[in-house]
This record gives sequence, C-alpha cells and structure tokens, in this order.
Amino acid sequence: MSHPIEILERYWNHTSFRPFQEDIINAVLNNEDTFALLPTGGGKSICFQIPALIKDGICIVISPLVALMKDQVNALNQKGIKAMAITSGLSFSDLDTLLDNCIYGNYKFLYISPERLQQTIVQERIQQMNVNLIAVDEAHCISQWGNDFRPAYRNINILRQLQPSVNVIALTATAKPEVVKDIIDELHFIAPKIFRGSFNRSNLALHIINAEDKHYQLEKILKKHKGSSIIYVRSRRATTDTHKFLESKGFSCTFFHGGITSKEKHERLEQWLHNRKEIMIATSAFGMGIDKPDVKMVIHLNLPESIESYYQEIGRAGRNNEKSYAVILNGKADEQQLKNQFLKTSPDVDFIKLVYRKLCNYFQISYGEGEQTQHQLDFNDFCKAYDFKSATTFNALKMLDKNSIITLSQQFNYQTKLQFIIPNKALFGYLERQTHQHLIIKSILRTYGGIFEHLLKINIRTIASKASTTEEDVLHVLQQLKKDEVVEFQFSNTDSEITFLEPREDDKTINRIAKEIEQQNELRSSQVNAVIDYINNDRVCKRIQLLNYFGELSSTPCENCSVCLKKNQTKSSTDIKTIKNGIIIALEEQPLTSRALIELLPFNKHEVLDVLRLMLEHNIIELTNTNRYKIKHT
Repeated sequence: MSHPIEILERYWNHTSFRPFQEDIINAVLNNEDTFALLPTGGGKSICFQIPALIKDGICIVISPLVALMKDQVNALNQKGIKAMAITSGLSFSDLDTLLDNCIYGNYKFLYISPERLQQTIVQERIQQMNVNLIAVDEAHCISQWGNDFRPAYRNINILRQLQPSVNVIALTATAKPEVVKDIIDELHFIAPKIFRGSFNRSNLALHIINAEDKHYQLEKILKKHKGSSIIYVRSRRATTDTHKFLESKGFSCTFFHGGITSKEKHERLEQWLHNRKEIMIATSAFGMGIDKPDVKMVIHLNLPESIESYYQEIGRAGRNNEKSYAVILNGKADEQQLKNQFLKTSPDVDFIKLVYRKLCNYFQISYGEGEQTQHQLDFNDFCKAYDFKSATTFNALKMLDKNSIITLSQQFNYQTKLQFIIPNKALFGYLERQTHQHLIIKSILRTYGGIFEHLLKINIRTIASKASTTEEDVLHVLQQLKKDEVVEFQFSNTDSEITFLEPREDDKTINRIAKEIEQQNELRSSQVNAVIDYINNDRVCKRIQLLNYFGELSSTPCENCSVCLKKNQTKSSTDIKTIKNGIIIALEEQPLTSRALIELLPFNKHEVLDVLRLMLEHNIIELTNTNRYKIKHT
C-alpha cells in the first residue's frame, strides 16, 4: 500500500500536508467514520481523494454543486485519475452506460448529487460497485440548521444500507456545533473521529467601513492595498457598473457572473488567476473550488446573506498566510436592502405552489409527466408572462431547486432551431458563391441528420468547436443564411436551464415539502439577523464575534480589525487643538471639502469631522456654495 505522502507528491507535487490532513487521511484508511471541519482553504478534497487512491475500488462523492463536481473531476482527469460526474440531463441509456463504467472500468471516483442517489438504477448499480469510501462534501447541507440546507441530503444514509461495511467521511467548511451534531446523527456515524480546524485566521484583518459613497471608498482602499482582490456585489448589473467605474480609474480588473458565456468565464478566470487582471468583480457564486494563494483582499460592496457564506468568501484571501484584508462597505440603506432581498422576498408555500404550476404550464408539461425533462428558461419572459415579481420568483425557483423538485442551472444559453429549406443541390450551388461559410455548414450537415426535413434543435457551441471557430461567427453565418432564405432559423438567448426531477402533481408536489419551506424561511431570517448583529456590534472584536458564532470561544482581541483599531485610536486620540490648527493651516491655502481634509491631514477621519463640526458651531469656519470649508473672516 502506498503511503499518503507518496500519493501527495506524485499527483499534487506537495511534500507536506496542511494541518489535520494527514490525521484525517489515516483515520479514513483505518476505516473510521470521520468528520472533517476544515475552514475554507484547508484542503478538504485531498482528505478523501488520497485514501480513495490508496484503497482498491471506487470512492462515491456526494456533492450538491454541479460546477464544483465538474471542476474536481476535470482536475482529477488531468492528473490521469479516472473520475466521472453524473449530473442532470442524461438519458437512461447514457446513465446506464456510465454506471456500468463505474463497475467495470477501473474508475476511482464517482461524483453524484443527492437527488441522483434517489434513482433505483443508481442504487442498484452502487450495490454492485467495489466501493472503498463514501465522501459527503458540503455536509452542512444535511442539517436543517445548516447553511444551504438541502432535504435530499437527508436520504444519503441509503448508502449505509447499500454498502454497510464502507466507512463515511463528511466534510464542511462552516458548521455551528448543533450542525455538527446533526451531521453525525443523520449519517449514522459509529464512534466517529472528529477533526475541527480553527476558524481563526490571524493574518486576515476584518473591517466594517461605513460608506455612503462606496465607489469613492473602494477606489481609496484599492489604491492603498494593491494586489490580487475579489469584490463581491449582489447583482449582475453591479458587476458591470463597478467594472466600468474601476476601469475608468485605471485599475486592472474584470468581472464574472452567471450571464456570461462559458468561454468568457474561462478566459476571465484565467486572466485573474495568472494576475493579468488584478481585480475580479463577481457575484457570490464566484470562487467555489478556486485556490488562489495570493489574494490580498476580499471586499463586499453589499452585506452578505449569512455569516457562513461571508466566512467562506473572505476565506479566499490570504491563503499564503501573508497579511490580507476582508472589508465590508456598509451604507445606511444596506440593512434594509438585505431584509428586502432575503426576508421580504422569501416566498411562502402558496406562492411556491403558484410558481410551480405556472412553470409547468409555461413548458406545456401535462399532469403526471415531465420527469427528467430539460428546458431552457428565459427568466424575464417567464416573470412577464405571469406578472410575477422577479426577486420573489427567483427565490421560489431556488426553493424548488433546494428541495429537489427541479434543478435550476443559471447559465447563458442559445436556444436555437434550424432547418435547411432549399434542396441539397441548391445548397451546394449557394456554397460555391459563399466559400467562407463552407466549414460551418458542413459541420452542421455532418452533426444533424434530417436537418433538410425537420426543424431541429442545434447546439451553437458544438458547431463552433467542430468548425474550429467562435460561437459569434457561427451565429453570424446562420443569420446570413436566414437572410438569404437558405434556412429557417429560430434563435433566442436564455439565462437559465430547468430540469424537472419528478412528474407534475401540482399542489401535491409542494405539500410534501411545505414543512421544509417554512423551516428554511425561518433559517433565512435567523441568518440575516446574525449578519445585522455582526455589522452593528462595534464593541466586540470582529474576530471574536466570528469565532463565537461558530462555537469557538475566544476572548483575545485581534488588535487589527475595525473595532480594535478604533479602540486603540480612541486611547491615543489627538487633542482637539492640534487637529484645529492642522485644519486652519490647510484652509489658509484654499477652501477644501471634508474628504480632501481627511486625506490631507494625518488624523483619524471621525476626529477631523468632529472638530469641523465644532469649528462651524463657533463660527471659525464656514461652508461655501460648493460644500467646501473656508476660514470665516470677521
């Protein structure tokens, strides 16, 4: 049997383990049920991948995140390790073949969603596999009080019946003590080995900055702390607006959200990973599974939706153990906006029933049908068709996804249908006059049989790949063919993909999950309130607040968060006379705004503002029509 360190060196080119990794691996190799709580960046995947490579057989990995599954499978395949992910949208025949490959094809890893695990064919084939380990990733999803609870996770313990002699490892980055207990109970652990990494990140300075002009404050911070950064925003529109602003100020930046193409995502990620772009502006989906060690700063332009997601997002900074910063820019309206977005737009059971019925009608799914069918969804068109408010409707779709009624994949797609409407002979006559279109048209003809007889769905990306060109070039050619009346071409952009996981039963479908919906709304409320408490508590060190939230008791201040620094500044505050003299000297040159004075003077911002207020009250200075301060001459 290979030693773990040999596997680490052979496949990952590392010569030593991170804290806890080797102990966790040894516990798994000793066939112990193992719980690993390793905060973001702790290297969780290696804890199950290495023992699975050492043991004979295949490791089954349960994960709720399709993108993360694909990333890990691609990474393993690039190392020459046979791994596959079974996701939605597969035909029965393809699923049958893939599962057979797991039994007979010397695969080492099968990544699967908890929803897939409920299928009879999947359970039957798993029973036939030589399973060496069961790994439950993002294990907090199993607890009703865990961040992003997914009811389908409750059924994972079926694996203990299918493979009763195989041990289980559960892994998560964020879990409160009651969630840890829930995970261990739900997975029927026997004498578990529990490993808890500390949530303390001593190199990460936590700051809350009150700012009404967030763009100005952002520019100021980025100029002061140069280096690789992530800026989290709440919406796609905010990514483009912030990108436009920072680019206009000369910053090297790019942006990332669910509405850009896969090709654009890959290009922009590569630019940022290799420091060709310094700043990534992104929605909260960005960063999962990305291990970039030199991120200097993570900035939130909006309040995070939960302490758990906040901790995961800021955990992407400072993985090289050098000093790094996590900053939240908090405006007066932010607290209400957070409540509006995550509490006022939380859908109740009745609204979710309505959205589900209309979704089935929208795709013309008959009662009792629709299971495992895929559909491209134009979200805005759907909301417009039924006069739904977009925020509440989107949350309803997410709730249906979370509760395994549908899967919702947010990605940019072309929904395209094509038919050649001129005879074959006439087409080749046309091609003699349009030689530059040859390769694209021939790629279509080779890929889609019957395209002269029927209007067929085609895949723009597949055609572009076969013709060694871009998707934009393919679209341009198809639009020209339509203009020349060579083809019937139907084209629309969609921003989501829906897969129905069970047959349509209208209210009966939702009644089964009504209790879970109510619990999840209650959880969301407690999470939002925890964020608001964290933002507003300026008495207790920010690091102590975070550690206590996760059940890690601490009373030692960090000395570098916004609370600690303010306390230290108060202790050594400059006397009013010194600040007053500094302001007078500065204003003798020219009238200045408060912002300009704060940047010019070597004093604390709040002290400068306080002294300006006093000087106004005592008629020492006055405000001009352009909101500049000047010395008042009597």
